[in-house]
Amino acid sequence: MGYKSMWESGDPRIAADLRPDTPHPARMYDYYLGGKDNFPADRAAAEKALAANPEFRTTARANRGFLTRAVRCVAGLGVDQFLDVGTGIPTAGNTHQIAQAVDPAARVVYVDNDPIVLSHARALMAGSGPGRTTVLRADLREPAAVLEAVRAEGLLDFSRPVGLVLAAVLHFLRDEDEPYRAVATLLAALPPGSHLVLSHGTADFIPAAVRDRVTGVYDKATAPLVGRSREQVREFFDGLELLEPGVVTVPLWRPEGEPAPGAERVSMYGAVARKI
Repeated sequence: MGYKSMWESGDPRIAADLRPDTPHPARMYDYYLGGKDNFPADRAAAEKALAANPEFRTTARANRGFLTRAVRCVAGLGVDQFLDVGTGIPTAGNTHQIAQAVDPAARVVYVDNDPIVLSHARALMAGSGPGRTTVLRADLREPAAVLEAVRAEGLLDFSRPVGLVLAAVLHFLRDEDEPYRAVATLLAALPPGSHLVLSHGTADFIPAAVRDRVTGVYDKATAPLVGRSREQVREFFDGLELLEPGVVTVPLWRPEGEPAPGAERVSMYGAVARKI
């Protein structure tokens, strides 16, 4: 179970790995957010998903807001190193930008299995300062390999608290991919005082016919879309101390203003919890 570091991002084989003719959820998500790092196949699939559920774009943006508030919260609690797994395509308001705005010396390691993320690694490295941002290629479905990659590079100090970020990624894992085991394996490597930042798509508020149309779009992509219930999302936090307000739709997690109408029905749950 090897991994590839950011320094391999110039490998010409990466271009072949992009599979531009097959929709990729990370690139579709980039399209929802108004990004430009996507291909025609991604845009066509995203438009089909939006036709089935026009709130996809709202949900994606609400999740970015949650990520900002959650990472800022954890950094404000003194955590100065973050492991962001399944980060997706870099866009404004990433974990390193949020954490280093709180603590310029914060270290952030991104892990993703999509080669397009590596193509943006040097952009992530841009700028100067005491903080360090690194990108590794590994797969969340192989959590031991993720940890091996991070340890091999000596990137994080696992004797001190780490912020583990799993934002809008676990719903791309089927049950047979053992998402609960993946989260538990990563958390087991982290010391007390570490925090889990997690958001996850749900079909709790979507009619079955709409859900089936959306999942049909993703079934033709490189990863499926598996919505889980609030209780199923809550299970990812078993054994942890949930921060208030617990598991809620992402716009309702410590909003900075009055939530928009319908915030309680946005199809993404989020929460932050502390390892005790």
